[in-house]
Amino acid sequence: MSLDVSLQTDPGVIATDPVEEARRQVEICNACRYCEGFCAVFPAITRDKVFADGDITQFANLCHNCRGCYYACQYTAPHEFELNLPRALASARAESWERLAWPGGLARLFQSRGDALAAALIAGFALLFAVIAALPGEGEGFYAYLGHGAMVAIFAPAFLLPLAALGVSLRRYWREVGGGRLALPDWREALLAAGRMRNLNGGQGQGCNFEKAERFSDARRHVHQAVLYGFLLCFASTSSGTVLHYLFGMEAPYGVFSLPKLLGVPGGILLVVGCAGMLALKAKADPALGTPGRSSGERAFIWLLGFVGLSGLLLYAVRGTGLTGPLLALHLGSVLTFFLLTPYSKMAHGFYRMTALLREAQDKRERAGG
Repeated sequence: MSLDVSLQTDPGVIATDPVEEARRQVEICNACRYCEGFCAVFPAITRDKVFADGDITQFANLCHNCRGCYYACQYTAPHEFELNLPRALASARAESWERLAWPGGLARLFQSRGDALAAALIAGFALLFAVIAALPGEGEGFYAYLGHGAMVAIFAPAFLLPLAALGVSLRRYWREVGGGRLALPDWREALLAAGRMRNLNGGQGQGCNFEKAERFSDARRHVHQAVLYGFLLCFASTSSGTVLHYLFGMEAPYGVFSLPKLLGVPGGILLVVGCAGMLALKAKADPALGTPGRSSGERAFIWLLGFVGLSGLLLYAVRGTGLTGPLLALHLGSVLTFFLLTPYSKMAHGFYRMTALLREAQDKRERAGG
């Protein structure tokens, strides 16, 4: 190792603690610096010689697991250093989500039992909604099965309370990584990086090495963009329906050319396509470079989000038929499950990544004297 660095760990001794092991590997990377231009993680690493736990947490959440550094590294096994930085940072990242989550036990439970937990919640909530739908109701369209007031009473707290829990987690994260007051340029840079999925292009525009090992591919960036923009369109669809209902007195159901439908249908399609693509890529990827012991949680988040989109599209397609009631119960059950699990599922990683990008933009600005 050619550079003057301050080692806090023995480079040849693999640590069992995720943060310590990530620190060991980061120190070796900082001494080597071969991958300095690969993604945002490596320039961030080179700014310091000594790394606190908060620095490791920041690097871990800044990493998008594109895996290019692994295939370029000369210190991977069978070298005595046995570097596997994608896995080390993924482990530290998962540890940070579980540790910073509030309450933390739910995050650990979902990561280890995500498939079973999500399926059980969907089934339970769907049964509850089916029972409610069987009761005499008033209203048109979906409100004939579940009144507007009941829907608001159920879903408003189910949306707001998980957001509050996520806010507590992100506040803990911000304190741990040393975040301070943000400026407008920080937001601009972070939002551009997130919107373009800049760190999923390998840092140099070739793409990820996620599913094709040493070959580059943009597939992962594209499916992530499909999910991101699909989710935003669906959120905009729901928001536009809320505005139409409360501000303009226009109640559902809405027509095919209404704003909720024009936003929601493309959004649902993008969600389904993006989530299906994610599952396909994850099946091809090398699990040795990912997060150990969390495959159930990662997989459950993807299929749950995709099922929300798919059930919504199917519900729109069968509206007015005998399938409306059962499909509505399934759709509402999946949406409620998704909301409640947001702070503890991998949905939280989008918020953590955005926060890490903000901290990175802030750090660069402050070091440049801005």
